[in-house]
Amino acid sequence: MIETRARNVKDEGDDLDLRRGRPAAGQDPVKRSQIIEGARRVFIDKGFEAASMNDITREAGVSKGTIYVYFANKEELFEALIEEERGTIFKDMYDVLDRADNLRETLVKFGKVLSVKITSAKVMQAQRTVIGASDRIPELGARFYERGPKRGHDKVAAFLNAAVERGLLRIDDVDLAAYQFTELCFAGLFRQCIFAYRTKAPTQDEIDHIVRSGVGMFLKAYGTEKLAAEESHQMIALGAIPGKV
Repeated sequence: MIETRARNVKDEGDDLDLRRGRPAAGQDPVKRSQIIEGARRVFIDKGFEAASMNDITREAGVSKGTIYVYFANKEELFEALIEEERGTIFKDMYDVLDRADNLRETLVKFGKVLSVKITSAKVMQAQRTVIGASDRIPELGARFYERGPKRGHDKVAAFLNAAVERGLLRIDDVDLAAYQFTELCFAGLFRQCIFAYRTKAPTQDEIDHIVRSGVGMFLKAYGTEKLAAEESHQMIALGAIPGKV
């Protein structure tokens, strides 16, 4: 009975806040962003394991009661931070796969974008933090993989399947081929960055060289005669344009 009355009072208060133009408890995007920004600084400074909700409360400049209105625990807050980072960093990245008129160049364009983002400082920091936390909280690592790398992998696989249907690729195991393609796009770079062997981001020239080489290997392994014929026609067309050689 008491719980029901308390719930009713809260609901009435939330309704009043909405009528007055104020967000209900836990619904203020500015406050939520303030908490996430504080958490970002703490996680970067201390790492996931050493960071505490008290640290985040102080850094965000909010009360402990406020922070728990928005996030149940440190794990939930960290996942929200990762989702926000992912949405910002990887936004529209897969749009290039919708423009598949030239298979080789589409793969090169996508591979370069992927390699730049995967080896960026923000992504490296997030992955190191997740890896460090996954030993104690394996489900956190699993959710990170499912919501990020796995979704991206599925989009690449769908693109390759479409190329197979067009007769441009011959692939027996598209799932495996999708992993092979992405690995070729940052061959050597990922491990150098994740272990801080490389302290600066790869240059555009490095990435271009690695991606073009990787795409070349990929198409030699899986490209069909139809693809070779299309690329030959494209080269002839380019040669027919004045000023092209």
